[in-house]
Amino acid sequence: MANHSSTSSILCASFNQDLSYFAVGTRDGFRIFETNSGKLCYERAVGAFVIVEMLFSSSLIAIVGAGDQPSLSPRRLSLFNTASGAASKELNFLTSILAVRMNRERLVVILQDKAYVYEMRSLSIVDIIDTVPNNKGLCAFSPCLDACYLALPASTTKGSALLYNVMNRHLHCEIEAHRSPLAAMVLSSNGMYIATASEQGTIIRVHLVSDATKSYSFRRGTYPSTIFSLSFGPSKELPDILAASSSSGSIHLFTLGFASHPRSKSSSGFLGSIIPDAVSGVLDPAYHHVLHDAVPAGVKSYVVIRKVENLTNSSSSELLACRAILSVITSNGFFKEYNISINARNELSWALGREFNLLTVT
Repeated sequence: MANHSSTSSILCASFNQDLSYFAVGTRDGFRIFETNSGKLCYERAVGAFVIVEMLFSSSLIAIVGAGDQPSLSPRRLSLFNTASGAASKELNFLTSILAVRMNRERLVVILQDKAYVYEMRSLSIVDIIDTVPNNKGLCAFSPCLDACYLALPASTTKGSALLYNVMNRHLHCEIEAHRSPLAAMVLSSNGMYIATASEQGTIIRVHLVSDATKSYSFRRGTYPSTIFSLSFGPSKELPDILAASSSSGSIHLFTLGFASHPRSKSSSGFLGSIIPDAVSGVLDPAYHHVLHDAVPAGVKSYVVIRKVENLTNSSSSELLACRAILSVITSNGFFKEYNISINARNELSWALGREFNLLTVT
């Protein structure tokens, strides 16, 4: 999440790869928090930052300044060690850095018309990818080494995405998902699925990465709004839930099912029954749930599904309920966490579990 408006307290926000920590960049510096406890683990007040990305739970972070002072150029990426309090390496570019993604083997830097891929340890260039103009730095990245994909916009006029395997250094496929340009996209942590939303904001689509086939389409509503972020629930195979935050202030939940393949009809439980016969169709709206007014309308927000727990009957393995924890960071400086429950009748209940101001925690 990034927002450079003068009314925003938070300039950027990101969770680490296993969602155990998150970092925010502000006009004064950056802060790192432990997700479970909300404890402030590290802070540095040296100026404004527009990118702060963590490498799992290590002391290495990637930071990019907002350019309000010469030492914090938006064209300079600093790999900063929080243990030593110093930069271990810096990379300079000709244009502003718009996004950074990394795992233990690869570092990806997104510019307006290029993506640079580096070997993480040596910082030697592995690949340079020419892209269409990408002013927002839109991208999606899977940290899984076995399916380490980078997704980038393929067009400025329609909603298509190019997927690159950054470990094997080849173009995997192009997915044509929407008629209008992309506004948000996310890869599942295992690299198996990609979800996309267009600037129109009414349809969210999920594709299987391996063969670029469409698995699901969700109609979020008929009234257009901007999709700020998308998040898959954690899963080794098919994610159970997809979440989307929007400019309306609502958070949308879509239950995907527990089948190992989206076209399988053999999965048990109520969610397994929602898988459509024709993958070109839109899923039953009964499996679209909305958390109304979860955040203030118009405030940019970043949502992740941190935990999913499936409760089953011990004798029949029938699914009784699905519980989840949603964490939300808002650009006006708040962390919110919602407890979600969907029962066997597909009824949603939700409650705010905790909320705190990210700028006043000490």
